[in-house]
Amino acid sequence: MNKLLAPLVLFAAIGTAFAEPASVAQLDTMAKRFAPAELRADTSKLSKGDRAAIAKLIEAAKIVDTLQLRQRWSGNEALWAALQKDTSALGRARLDAFWLNKGPWSSLDDNRSFMPAEYAGIKIPAKKPEGANFYPENASKSALEGWMNGLPAAQKAEAQWFFTVIRSGADGKFKTVKYSDEYRADLEKLAKLLRDAAASTDNASLKKFLTLRADAFLSNDYLASDFAWMDLDSPVDITIGPYETYNDELFGYKAAFEAYVSIRDQQETQKLAFFGKHLQELEDNLPLDKQYRNPKVGAIAPMVVVNEVYGAGDGNMGVQTAAYNLPNDERVIRERGSKRVMLKNVQEAKFESTLKPISKLVLRAQDQKDLDFDSFFTHILAHEIMHGLGPHTTKKDGKESTPRQDLKDTYSTIEEAKADITGLWALGYMMDKGLLKETLGQGAAAERKLYNTFLASSFRTLHFGLTSSHARGMAIQVNYLLDKGAFVANGDGTFAVDFKKIKAAVADLDREFLTIEATGDYARAQAMMKKYVVIRPQVQKALDKLKSSVPNDIRPSFTTAASLTK
Repeated sequence: MNKLLAPLVLFAAIGTAFAEPASVAQLDTMAKRFAPAELRADTSKLSKGDRAAIAKLIEAAKIVDTLQLRQRWSGNEALWAALQKDTSALGRARLDAFWLNKGPWSSLDDNRSFMPAEYAGIKIPAKKPEGANFYPENASKSALEGWMNGLPAAQKAEAQWFFTVIRSGADGKFKTVKYSDEYRADLEKLAKLLRDAAASTDNASLKKFLTLRADAFLSNDYLASDFAWMDLDSPVDITIGPYETYNDELFGYKAAFEAYVSIRDQQETQKLAFFGKHLQELEDNLPLDKQYRNPKVGAIAPMVVVNEVYGAGDGNMGVQTAAYNLPNDERVIRERGSKRVMLKNVQEAKFESTLKPISKLVLRAQDQKDLDFDSFFTHILAHEIMHGLGPHTTKKDGKESTPRQDLKDTYSTIEEAKADITGLWALGYMMDKGLLKETLGQGAAAERKLYNTFLASSFRTLHFGLTSSHARGMAIQVNYLLDKGAFVANGDGTFAVDFKKIKAAVADLDREFLTIEATGDYARAQAMMKKYVVIRPQVQKALDKLKSSVPNDIRPSFTTAASLTK
């Protein structure tokens, strides 16, 4: 396997959760790793038009689920249909696990299959295909890379673009196919529902975005609608389309469909707006050689807090997203920055269901009182802000490129880790300047809350296993900070922060991530991942305590969505 993202030590790290195929009892145990959580949002202030619009958007999001299934694996839709006909106890358990993971592989178990090798005549790979369904199933990475590198510049860019798939033509040669052609029938349905929603709402910015996004689904040109999404200022908040590239574990190029239908929390949004005033100051003080800093950060990007009503596709698969930073199109980021969306009701559910019980097992008794939702919430915000700061362009042999292209399969892990640790650095910097006095406080007590909450939260992320970019990035951070003595492993399986070392260690690690991205140093990124993307014995000892008593994450039920679509 030409890949460093899932080292063999992972199997020892997370243990064997099930044999193949999993039994009913094993599937039930797997399901219990996700704590049920009802997601509610206040709809009382929505206009009649917005209530009609949000119902249409929930309907559209359900089509996104179908699209994402198809993108994740070519056999997904057929398997889903076959499982729905199986009324046995085992069939129902498999159906439940399939929908949770959007496929027959457990995201918390190294993406290994919980199904038999063949079911209803469908052959099921033992692990999720690295290229998902974005590339021909039997095509090797080297063959695809050789083909791409042999294309003229414009055609190569198209082949590597977010919104195209690679297919084998009748002549056996690779070809590039636009999403608008590959998924035409479903995208036409999506476009109609978005136009219906646009006709219902009385909000001009929502009407504009939905109309432009409907056009984009059919033209494959998302730029205008991305700009309109940046300007969205509406009680009904919607993110819908192909965005994140985590499902493409072969190259990290291709975007998966997702949807978040939400209601804006205006009061919380206004509280967080002050962060936007300090973006350039943070960029100017990043622990990074001055030549790589951006002397002019894009216009202040919007930051909004919402309460989720419905999630679909990549927006409701396995571990739930607590916040996101979009779009990923570098053209938008260069001109406007990126938009940060915080899912407050999701964050609150995670904090109560997972982080509180984790803190009682991994923090010393005297440190458990420092666990703080505001610190947890604000670090997630800072993480999203930091995706927009730092290097976004590189130069290779005089040619302009991007960290995403240069770092290839390592990019997602390095970028998530960079956002985490730069966010922690930024909050420390702002605390020292007295800028967070009203939000998090200042002084030793505030620092204890920030760093102890981050320490506990790191185990919440590692508790997922190392199958996601976020978890792999967290493994790098935890192991590096342990090596620097900023985190201390105690003999009883608990951990502590060394407050004399933590700030310097955070800055040093941040400098490493930022420099890797600024220089597009693929070999350096690979070396870092090879060294640090592991679960070390003392960390494993703590994780072992969590397995039987702490859910890995939440599993939402969309209570408000159900009431809106009766």
